[in-house]
Amino acid sequence: QVKLVESGGGLVQAGGSLRLSCAASGGTFSFYNMGWFRQAPGKEREFVAAIMWSGGTTDYTDSVKGRFTISRDNAKNTVYLQMNSLKPEDTAVYYCAAAARGSIAYPSLVRGRVDSWGQGTQVTVSS
Repeated sequence: QVKLVESGGGLVQAGGSLRLSCAASGGTFSFYNMGWFRQAPGKEREFVAAIMWSGGTTDYTDSVKGRFTISRDNAKNTVYLQMNSLKPEDTAVYYCAAAARGSIAYPSLVRGRVDSWGQGTQVTVSS
């Protein structure tokens, strides 16, 4: 299984921006569709964004559309989440996820079926 390591989290004021990165190792990165999920205190983990292996298709949960952008660089084995206009309700631990395109269909990734999870990175947005 691919190993995922997130970075880029931190404390930011409302309206600010952060860019999360997720570096993958131990597998062929272009074999994987990738996603970002988040879990706020006391809540279940939820889908945030996903991107197909080629980068040609992306999906977002409604609450982040127009503010977040997911992208990937297959040459660097890295997926990114650019987060703009951050709100206090975006506060959560953000997790990177990978789903092998040969075994998990892309729509299933969006619903939370994955092969690997990262350890998570904390994002805190102050009001």
